[in-house]
Amino acid sequence: MQAVRSFQLSVPISSVGWVPILAFGLRLASPTTADASYLLLGTFALTGRVQAIQALALSWLFTMLSPGIAPTAEYASIGRYGVIAGAALSLLMRSDLLKTQRGPDRLTTLTLLLGGFIIVHSIFFSPLPDVSILKALSWTVVMSTLLTAWSRLSLAETEALESWLYGGLVLIALVSLPLLVLPVGYLRNGTGFQGILNHPQAFGPTMALLAAWTVGRMIARRPPPWTSFGLALLCLAFVVMSETRTAGVALILGVATAVLAAPLVAGRSLRSMAPALQSHRFQALMFAAVLASIAAGSQLTGLVTEFISKSGRAQVSNLLEAYDRSRGAMIDEMWENIEEKPWTGVGFGLASDLYDFNVKRDPILNLPVGAPIEKGVVPVMVLEELGIPGALLVLVWIWFFIRRAATRGIMALSVVAVALLLNSGEAILFSPGGLGLLILLLLSWAVARRQQALRNRPGYVGN
Repeated sequence: MQAVRSFQLSVPISSVGWVPILAFGLRLASPTTADASYLLLGTFALTGRVQAIQALALSWLFTMLSPGIAPTAEYASIGRYGVIAGAALSLLMRSDLLKTQRGPDRLTTLTLLLGGFIIVHSIFFSPLPDVSILKALSWTVVMSTLLTAWSRLSLAETEALESWLYGGLVLIALVSLPLLVLPVGYLRNGTGFQGILNHPQAFGPTMALLAAWTVGRMIARRPPPWTSFGLALLCLAFVVMSETRTAGVALILGVATAVLAAPLVAGRSLRSMAPALQSHRFQALMFAAVLASIAAGSQLTGLVTEFISKSGRAQVSNLLEAYDRSRGAMIDEMWENIEEKPWTGVGFGLASDLYDFNVKRDPILNLPVGAPIEKGVVPVMVLEELGIPGALLVLVWIWFFIRRAATRGIMALSVVAVALLLNSGEAILFSPGGLGLLILLLLSWAVARRQQALRNRPGYVGN
């Protein structure tokens, strides 16, 4: 019975409401209604804190849906800002900062300070201040809104929303299963599996995050549920089939780091934080996994080689060579800018070479609504864009996230570690418009201040 409860996917319709269901139908129906779906989500976000988080999560899903499944939403870039505005306004409408002595917690305050620094930096040092300011403002609003929303939920709301979010990610995995034998599952490049999402580079990290959450849930329980083992293996298989090397490395290193580091950072014993490690069921399954790996032998080696080489599309023999081939040129270009402007940076959210920077603006107010960049490595990117002072402030902000997640338990730290490590190959930490929005959703869930009653749950300690 415990295993069944741990893998519960059912979400009461009353906790979701009919609006998201209608919005999802609009997103799938036609290009015209696809744009209207974002407007509906923005309105839905106004109805409550829970709904604000749900609207942002659905906005991420609507944006990342495969074009083989859903029509293209021409004004999605504008619609996403509408959802963000609705969620932020929803929190402001319900703010109790002026009614009680309870203000924002340390992480929310630090997030606002970091966002404020980036905005001021953009005013003085960005060659395209409107682009930098809008990117900084949207990130700050999304991150602070999510942190505040999670921290203001009751225990029952928190547990229901956690189940809804986790169940939604599991549903993405399960609905993607039939596409393994259909061309639409490989629509982007023919070899990397993308499931119901628009790119293998989106599906792989999503499954890596789900795997980290699942393994964390599994480790925090004794005995670990059988269904968690199965789901973790399915997610790992999806990561491999997506050919997303960054997701594979982030998953393995992130979970391993969380298990080793959580007791040190939280000041607790590994036994108390990871009771599953003492379980005979867990030990037997790990032993069986080792034996299976040894028995697979050359087949496993071939699988790893195919994964690293992306089914032969990349002529590389190891991960370091693959990383240098895919990210080396970007790092070299960024490093030239760092050497030229080490203290001021080149401007937040801007391309390393402005001549190749394409900014999409709305036709009415001429505001920048789309300015994608591809840099791949967040630590170098932050140093290039914000200079040394900005990079130090971001490091402090990240450290507070890691420390807070460790006090929540291995489950939270596993998700945070994988989310951060994904940014070693995909610069998405400061991009709330696409895959980065999922990162922000899970980071805020993992570290937001909880109600006192929630701290007694397995896997959570302290504040």
